[in-house]
Order: sequence, then structure tokens, then C-alpha cells
Amino acid sequence: MRRITYLERAIIEVCLASGTSHRKIAVILGRDRRVIDREVSRNRPAEREYRAKLAHELTRRREGNRCRRKLEKDESLRKFVIDNIRDDMSPEQISGILKDNPPGHLKKRSLCHETIYQYIYEGEGQYEYLYAHLRRRRRTRRKQGKRRHYKTSIIERISIHSRPAVINNRERYGDFECDLIEGPRSGRQALSVHYERKGQYVKIHRVQDKTAQETNDAIMKTKESLPTGFLKSITYDNGSETSQHHVIRYEHDIDTFHCDPYSSWQKGGVENMNGLIRQYIPKGAKIENYTDQYIKDIETKLNNRPRKNLNYKSPNQVLAHLGVGQ
Repeated sequence: MRRITYLERAIIEVCLASGTSHRKIAVILGRDRRVIDREVSRNRPAEREYRAKLAHELTRRREGNRCRRKLEKDESLRKFVIDNIRDDMSPEQISGILKDNPPGHLKKRSLCHETIYQYIYEGEGQYEYLYAHLRRRRRTRRKQGKRRHYKTSIIERISIHSRPAVINNRERYGDFECDLIEGPRSGRQALSVHYERKGQYVKIHRVQDKTAQETNDAIMKTKESLPTGFLKSITYDNGSETSQHHVIRYEHDIDTFHCDPYSSWQKGGVENMNGLIRQYIPKGAKIENYTDQYIKDIETKLNNRPRKNLNYKSPNQVLAHLGVGQ
């Protein structure tokens, strides 16, 4: 049975206020009368009028509690969520992995990111201090309402959904994901991280600020360090530092794609790489406090680290035959 929508609840509110019977409302909405009876009895406070907004909120809370209990009862799913939160992955990323690339023992199980947030702030997770691993590290959650959108003009933005299968399936080398590692607000510098999807090779560059020009300059440094024609595409998020991607596309013949808003898990490779880099540069640390040589040493260590999904070869070993590596 399909859920009652907010629009249907608004119609119910108007009809009840005008004295329309439950039976007539059911006919108007094409619903069984028992559905209307249950909706009104569950979501109308005692001796008060039915209100669509309140009914919708009460239903959302009940569903959230039910989902949260599901997570609290499922030990393997709960462990997966907690382990990844402690590895500094966001609830959105964890939800995306469960949806698109779940580990074998968690196939056909899913969680929306809102359920994970509720577990962290309202469920058992609040006693695990998991909030400390979230990006904002807030002890309490802000009141949830409409998200304020600050639009960044990204000219000729191409959606990740237009990205060809050869990239999605990691059928070739040279397709990168790009992201920024930021320091605290008191610092201006950041790290521009470029992750090659198939060989898991990484380049890390210090940028003086978070502007599009600095990001493009960092990408050019990566391009120049690689064999001619190796860098074929870049997948970004929607930060303002990506707003000049069309320069990379047209002047350097590199395809560019953007993830959906608030869907950084769609470039999960570079997000996981950021977590590895954080082993050496923890959250809250100023990038200015680290030397260029220290940053280079991190890059070298990561590119020489054997990976299970590369048959325990390192990215440098995998890409050596292409002239890539240090």
C-alpha cells in the first residue's frame, strides 16, 4: 500500500475542516475508508483539529524510530555503520555504499542517511560519541528544516549520470576523482587530492586557498607529472573550487563530471583516500604546519602501500608499465 503524501494530508485537512466525512474523503483520494480512519486517528491530537503539517511530522518521527530500532537490532549492520563512522565516513557515504556497493554479508540491506544521523544523535550511537567523527563534530543536531542552498555557478556542468561505462566500470587507467582536504577555518591552505580510480594512484598538492584557479593549477601539476594523454577524466563534487572545470575540459581535452549535490559517496575512492591521508594530517590541523616534503612523503607511502583489491600490489607497481610512479 502506497504511503499517504503530504498533498493528500493537506486535502484531508481541508475536507475535515469543511465537515466532509471520512467515506467521502476516501472517494476523493481513491483510498480505502479504513486508511483515512487510521490516518486521522493516529495523527490528530486529542480534542484538536487534524493538521497536515503535524500529521506528516508525526509519521516521519515514527518511521525514523522504526528504522533506528532496525539498526540497533542488527548487529552486523550496526558494526558496519559504526566502523565506517569512526573511519570518518559521512552517513551519506555509508548509505551510498550500502545501496550501490555493499559488502557481501550486507547485500539487500539498506539505510537512508537520515536513519544513521538519528542513530548518532538520538539512538544508542549518542553514547558512542560518534558525532566526534562527523565533519562538523556537533554534540547536538541542528533543528531540521529546509536546507539553505547557496548556489555556485558551475558553467556547463555535466552530471555523473552522463559518465560513460568505461569510467564507471574502471575499464581503463587515467580516470581521476578530485577533492579538497581542508584545515580549520583559521587556515587558508588546503590539499587538492587526485585519485586514479583503477590503479588507486594518488597525487596530493598543497593549494594556497580554495579557489577554482588554485584547484586547476593543482590539476595541471598532476597532468604534467604523468605520461602524455594519461589523465583522461576528472569527477568532482559541487564545491566552488570546481567552477572553472570547463577550462580543464576545453583547453586540456580532459572530460569533467560532477556528482549529485550532497552525494560525495559517488566519488568514494577519493573520499576513502582522504581518510588514509588523515592518518598523517588529522582533522583540525592547519595545512600550513606541514612541509612540502612531509606531504610528498605521505603521497609516496600511499602509492607504495599494497592493496588487497590490487592482488596485494601497490599502485606504483600496478602502473609502472605505463610510466606512472615514483
